[in-house]
Amino acid sequence: MNPMLEGILETALYAEDLDAAEAFYEGTLGLSKITRAGNRHVFFRCGPGVLLIFNPAETVKLPAADAALPVPPHGMHGQGHACFRVSKENIDAMAARLKAAGVAIEADFHWPNGGRSIYFRDPDGNSLECAEAVIWGLV
Repeated sequence: MNPMLEGILETALYAEDLDAAEAFYEGTLGLSKITRAGNRHVFFRCGPGVLLIFNPAETVKLPAADAALPVPPHGMHGQGHACFRVSKENIDAMAARLKAAGVAIEADFHWPNGGRSIYFRDPDGNSLECAEAVIWGLV
C-alpha cells in the first residue's frame, strides 16, 4: 500500500446528455451540484469526494493554448461504473428512492463475505452501484 495515496478524491463518468445526467444525479440521487460548464461537464459533491460527469465529445478536444484550466484531453465511450458507499441502514431507503423515481434495480446482491449491493443505470447507461463498505473489508 502506498501511504501517500489517501483515497480517491474524484471519480469521472461520461454522459452525452448532460441535461439528463444533471437531472438524474441531482434530482433522483439527491447529490449536491457544485458547478456546470455548458455542455462540457457537471460536477457533484458526494460525501467527502466529487463525482465528475463529462460529455466525452467535449473532453477529447485539446484545450486552447491560453486556457485557464489546461486539462489534457480525456474521455471514454461506452458505459462506465461507479459505486456509492451506502450504510446498511440506508440501502433499503436508497432502493426505494430509486424505484419511486422509476429507476430499475438490475441486481440486489448479498456478498458471501457480508454486505449488500444494488445495481442500476443512469440515463446514459452507466452502471451504478450502492454498496455497504464491508464488501471491501471497510467499515
